[in-house]
Amino acid sequence: MSIAPFSLPGRFWRGNLHAHSTLSDGGLAPEQAIDVYKDAGYDFVQLSEHFLQRFNWPIADTRRWRSNKFTTLIGAELHAPSTRVGELWHILAAGLPLDFEAPAPDESGPALAARAREQGAFVAIAHPAWSQLTIEDGRALQQADAVETYNHGCAVENDRGDGFYLLDQLLNEGRRLTAIATDDAHFRHGDYDAFGGFVEVKAETLEPEALLEALKAGRFYSSQGPRIFDVSLSATEATVACSPVQAITIVTGTSRALSKVGRQITGATFDLTEVGRDHRATGAPMAWARIVIIDAAGRRAWTNPIWLDETN
Repeated sequence: MSIAPFSLPGRFWRGNLHAHSTLSDGGLAPEQAIDVYKDAGYDFVQLSEHFLQRFNWPIADTRRWRSNKFTTLIGAELHAPSTRVGELWHILAAGLPLDFEAPAPDESGPALAARAREQGAFVAIAHPAWSQLTIEDGRALQQADAVETYNHGCAVENDRGDGFYLLDQLLNEGRRLTAIATDDAHFRHGDYDAFGGFVEVKAETLEPEALLEALKAGRFYSSQGPRIFDVSLSATEATVACSPVQAITIVTGTSRALSKVGRQITGATFDLTEVGRDHRATGAPMAWARIVIIDAAGRRAWTNPIWLDETN
């Protein structure tokens, strides 16, 4: 049977959770940055300004640009010292109150993330590869809901946009995290860093509260372009329907995987007993899996981790 979010009522709404304007270090005024996404056919965006004293602790109040066809989330990119390599934490928070208080001088990154989540935010570990985060850093952020597994700006600027290395290690330790794709667009040189990563959130309405609830519940998938239409699971099979791609693969917590490769593939059915048998042979339980599709341009889309103990 179809699994969440594909089995749920409502529709998918496309959004970017990570962008910047002149309220911090972006190149466009807030309204201009929002218009870029509106004109590109997105359904929502969040201006996640750097929450730092040098920018006067900005949380962008974008409510005036909401309509019944396009909306915004309120959030920020939070910072505090310090990661294992001695740099500031970068913590993405969606759904912050506008009066979220600046961090205290001695407030750590994990404590800041916990405070954001306590005040209703969806919290993600931002651009782990760009920040050179270690597994110890990932373990420290116990209050995170998600890992930013693709950051388009980091990818196109310095080839450090991928965060799956951290997500998969944390999943293997039992952390129930989801995976988001974002742009982190700054618009300092046009829109080269826009439209490369987004979330497709399943909700019955475009209300910010409905989107935030869906994000927290993991009712979304992420993409660089391709679309996933449906995923069905039984005890022995997985079936995927998608836009035309060249590969569909089921990734697990070890090197064991199942793949179908070809031209213009729009779906596949996999025998889960095959990969399960491989896992049993190595003594490694297949606790989770995620489905990835890859198009001819190398762009990917992926489901959130599917915990197999929740689908049986």
